[in-house]
Amino acid sequence: MDNIKKNIIKTFIFIMIIILFTLLVLFIMDYYNLIPKEYYKASDFAIKTIYSKSDYNDNNIDDYTDFVLGARKDAENHPTYISKYYDTSYPPDNEGVCTDVIWRAFKNAGYSLRDMVDNDIKNNREDYPNITNRDPNIDFRRVINLEIFFSKYADHSLSLNPKDIKEWQPGDLVIFEHKHIGIVSDRRNKDGISYVIHNYGQPIREEDFLTKKKITGHYRFDATLIPEEILRKWEESK
Repeated sequence: MDNIKKNIIKTFIFIMIIILFTLLVLFIMDYYNLIPKEYYKASDFAIKTIYSKSDYNDNNIDDYTDFVLGARKDAENHPTYISKYYDTSYPPDNEGVCTDVIWRAFKNAGYSLRDMVDNDIKNNREDYPNITNRDPNIDFRRVINLEIFFSKYADHSLSLNPKDIKEWQPGDLVIFEHKHIGIVSDRRNKDGISYVIHNYGQPIREEDFLTKKKITGHYRFDATLIPEEILRKWEESK
């Protein structure tokens, strides 16, 4: 009889371990968005999508939509997360970090973010106290510099609360903890919270991430705020 009880207890403990392990695996998969989820659009929540008044590259697609499409192209390409310096400024298409999503998104709209950031640093050095030696090969790939740049040339009076779902629009830029940056997607979760397109080295690059880290910046780019001496078009030779 004692052996039967012992076997029952062992079986119960074994089953509980399996259940706990399964729950842990499911939790991890859910946290990293590895479990397929249905996504929604702004219209599902009666949210009016804001489009840019600018079509900088004259492709009949507004800038904000171009940002999303460019960022999504990078996400689908799934570059390996590698943080390093490149003498050519730009990493190859199969490599990159979070800031590379941003300049690639801007490239898709016709902007050379590298040259715009460099021009602003060159003409307004006092706005970038963190820079000791100006280096156009890397300055545009640092979150702190993009934070300064967009605080000058984008609407930054936007909500930092991801639950203010109407405040988050496709093509917006979001900065987490002053050290990670992404592009707001046109996809949303079941609660209307926007997805983020970013490179954190994670398996899924367009994901339900907006509530995962503290938000320290929310920007909506406006080309009309940029002086002519700062604004630069993308050139394919770059």
